Amino acid sequence: MTNVNTPRPPLPPFSYEDAVTKVRMAENAWNSRDAAKVAMAYTPDTRWRNRSQFINGRTEVEAFLIDKWSTETDYRLIKEIWAHSDNRIAVRFCYEYHNAEGQWFRAHGNENWEFDENGYMAVRHASINDVPIAEDERLFHWPVPGPRPDNHPSLSELGL
Repeated sequence: MTNVNTPRPPLPPFSYEDAVTKVRMAENAWNSRDAAKVAMAYTPDTRWRNRSQFINGRTEVEAFLIDKWSTETDYRLIKEIWAHSDNRIAVRFCYEYHNAEGQWFRAHGNENWEFDENGYMAVRHASINDVPIAEDERLFHWPVPGPRPDNHPSLSELGL
């Protein structure tokens, strides 16, 4: 288990390049769909608001992610930096998935992140809206689980 005293670079204060790196690291981790690994990027007492759900601590984060990825099949995520400061990063994101009935969705959202001095996320606020899409409207195509390929278009390049 990772010790929260073990730095998780890049560390605050973030440069623009550091913030972009942190965003891509988060995107890659979430696309792995490894809930235990993803949960380790957060402080043990992390606080989240995800849609209308409030989540506290790594244990709840891991349980939330296990449940999420058991129902959001073929999940693929793209994140893009919106703004940053010394220890905060704002991102916008979209992800695509389908439910058990085969209906595809594109979820559009924004996240606000706050990091501790060792680079762990202490606070996450996420606002998300799901839009049903037809399978032929999908824009995210790469093998899952796994990271978005470097040559895959960004949200801006896709016009999202």
